[in-house]
Amino acid sequence: MIRVGYGQDAHKFLKSPSAKKCIIGGLVFDDVEGLDADSDGDIVYHAICNAITSITHVPILGDVAIKMCKEENITDSFQYLKKALATLGEWKIVFVALAIEAKRPKFQKRALELRQSVAGALGIDVDLVGITFTSGQELTHFGQGLGVECRAVVTFIKSIHV
Repeated sequence: MIRVGYGQDAHKFLKSPSAKKCIIGGLVFDDVEGLDADSDGDIVYHAICNAITSITHVPILGDVAIKMCKEENITDSFQYLKKALATLGEWKIVFVALAIEAKRPKFQKRALELRQSVAGALGIDVDLVGITFTSGQELTHFGQGLGVECRAVVTFIKSIHV
């Protein structure tokens, strides 16, 4: 059996100067401000969590992560992603496609590093993570450099026992 999950997340940048680090796909981007979120605001991990929620119906960002953040002071989005992965049961991730829209930071030079980070976080081969970037030609707030957005399409399989 095959299912496809879809997730999206976006955050605006904090006003400069900001001591908060910008973390995207588990990587720190030093050339931009941190993201305006209660957590670290990692749009890639959040979008993947939402894609997982779309097939498991367990509201990770809408419930589990809020409790972790508010009650346990856990702001590391990788911890939320681990909780999402734990809800998959017999479902296995077979491919992740990510699309990031942002004027800044510049992602293309770190594309392989991002793919490797996401693959490592998910426990899959780097060849199973695809990623594209667009500036949006300044048509949206992300293209104007005010924030960043990630959309994730995740393909899952589960063996059917007959």
